[in-house]
Amino acid sequence: MTSEVTTSAAGFWYAEDSRVDAVDVLNALRRYRSAEAAAQRRAREALGLGENALLALRALLDAEEAGRSVNAKDLAEQLHITAASTSALVDRLVRSGHVERNPDPNDRRGVILTATGGSMRQVLRVIDQLDSRAIEATDHLSSDDMAVIVAFLDEMVRVVDDVDSARRRSA
Repeated sequence: MTSEVTTSAAGFWYAEDSRVDAVDVLNALRRYRSAEAAAQRRAREALGLGENALLALRALLDAEEAGRSVNAKDLAEQLHITAASTSALVDRLVRSGHVERNPDPNDRRGVILTATGGSMRQVLRVIDQLDSRAIEATDHLSSDDMAVIVAFLDEMVRVVDDVDSARRRSA
């Protein structure tokens, strides 16, 4: 069974609206990225959080689910931000009631960061809504289609990473 995807790209032999080309794929990817960024912005606004704050909470929730503890240094490394920025971020999250500082049981001077119960429920609810809707959008795809999409997106990650690496090397 074949399915034909139509777009606005016209080919030499083909009638207008008869085939998909690389530009159509990249434009669809850009539309997705814009829609995802808008959804993340709405989620941050609903939770009253900035981008790094939401990323920090996600990191804390993921670590807790995996049974790992997180300190400020771990968070800084994961978010790729400075120690000073991490300190300010954690201070804001503690003041807003989203994060708690707890003594590290393995290091008397250490501090472990945890998301608070209420914050966890809010963030998880928003993340779960987005994740479940995204899963629904892929349910109809065959395993072969999913493999093609995953390979394409992995290649796009490599392309973007290569561009960033080349720019850093030339700077």
